[in-house]
Amino acid sequence: MKAMVLRNARHPLELLEVPIPVPSERQVLVKVLACAVCRTDLHVVDGDLPHPKPFLIPGHEIVGEVVTVGSEVATLKDGDRVGIPWLGWTCGICEYCLTGHENLCDTARFTGYTLDGGYAEYTVADARFCFSISKDMDPVSAAPLLCAGLIGYRSLVKAGEGRRLGLYGFGAAAHIIIQVARHQGREICAFTRAGDVMAQDFARSLGAVWAGSSTDAPPFPLDAAIIFAPAGELVPLALRHLRKGGVVVCGGIHMSDIPSFPYADLWGERSIVSVANLTRQDGLEFLALAPAVPVLTETRAFPLESANEALADLREGRLHGAAVLVP
Repeated sequence: MKAMVLRNARHPLELLEVPIPVPSERQVLVKVLACAVCRTDLHVVDGDLPHPKPFLIPGHEIVGEVVTVGSEVATLKDGDRVGIPWLGWTCGICEYCLTGHENLCDTARFTGYTLDGGYAEYTVADARFCFSISKDMDPVSAAPLLCAGLIGYRSLVKAGEGRRLGLYGFGAAAHIIIQVARHQGREICAFTRAGDVMAQDFARSLGAVWAGSSTDAPPFPLDAAIIFAPAGELVPLALRHLRKGGVVVCGGIHMSDIPSFPYADLWGERSIVSVANLTRQDGLEFLALAPAVPVLTETRAFPLESANEALADLREGRLHGAAVLVP
């Protein structure tokens, strides 16, 4: 099969011919129909996340069709449409796994990082960590839901039920979760890179009541803020715009260092919380909610061999919505 392979971090991916993987007893072999490009992929390729699997095939927002099932798989069959997310395996027996926090499992494995992912024509996945996807959904449109949507949803839950919400970094995750937040009746302020008028207009078109630069002040105090951009300097900025009791949610797996800030900006029972990975329960909840909203994704399709171009567009902020690779 064709696959885009990471030999060394900070180097472009290489298009190679590699063997089609063989599923184990608890895995399924999936023909990849679409794989969205996530900022986490960028962190892996750029070396921000250390120790990826050698000769890694990235990609963890996968929609595909099951073509072979392992001998112990009873939940899926050939021809089923599935989504494969970032969380690819957990031990199932540690304290975190047994208390509903499998996203914190110390031995967890991750699709497109410590497990091969979807920048390829085929991939294998643990059947327990595959979500059913309706064949009525377009694979390209559905792919961003598998991480941008799921992490956005977990971030929104962490933000609480406050009515006024700030979103910092208006990319793939924000353009999905603003639709859910608006469905819930919230008011959204969108913060973008300075001068990114296109992103601000995009946010307004999706229902943001205000859009401006990340250094601008919103028109009212925020109940919560979600930071999707991997920029630690946004944390003190967001804190200053929170009402007392508000929360800043850091939604990325990687972020630059957070600079020091006055304790007065945190005082008043404001808080900062991170989001780590996702749980299967997050997936079940969000994938049931998305059609009810309905969530409509803004996508730009790239052929598999153009993965480096898609990553570059993401790195340089040239995308509004999500890039999706189509083998």
